[in-house]
Amino acid sequence: MPTRVTSPVEDRKRLARRLAGSGRGFAEQYGFRVVNNPASLFQVLCLAVLLARRGDFRRALDSAHALPAAGWDSAARLARSPHAGRARVLRDSGQRGDVDALADTLGDLARAVVQRYRGDLRRLRAVAHHDPARERELLTELPGVDAAVVDLFLREAQALWREVAPVADRRALAAARRLGLGSSADDLAGLAGSGESERLAWLVGALARVDLERRYAELAG
Repeated sequence: MPTRVTSPVEDRKRLARRLAGSGRGFAEQYGFRVVNNPASLFQVLCLAVLLARRGDFRRALDSAHALPAAGWDSAARLARSPHAGRARVLRDSGQRGDVDALADTLGDLARAVVQRYRGDLRRLRAVAHHDPARERELLTELPGVDAAVVDLFLREAQALWREVAPVADRRALAAARRLGLGSSADDLAGLAGSGESERLAWLVGALARVDLERRYAELAG
């Protein structure tokens, strides 16, 4: 029986399905729930702030887990935390550099979310009337949040906030180019399927993991 020859398009779709099926995106693969409630969304935003810093991404993950483990699992609770306590938890979880500045940033971020949106980022979405450009604008007005942080946050949140899709951060796009899956968020959306923002979030998150964990060799086989 002759061997079936697959097309490059079929190969790309097969690899995209393999990646999207390997886990529920980036944050959930590392133990952060991506659900549409205030505490979870704020934790994902804190994770994005930490991941955007230079250094080993595992330190960012450890610190993002350490904050709720210390009892600061929401914007309101983190806003009430003492600066010295935040700095200690960040240092103990492996943060390097100006940890005091990072502790200040996270405290300022929490207080801003509480003061502007009553601790609930869903209110930011409502204020923006579900307009993606306005959502990005409001997010970047928060302390410690720049365009890179917004991409990291929306990479996860697009599974819930479908209007922002497609979103892919720089690491996901680097992996996509290296694996021949495209060079833009639109390319990845085409592979995920029209209107499949959740599957797109899984695919983009998986690609980011591939780049961070340098797992290219295992996908070449």
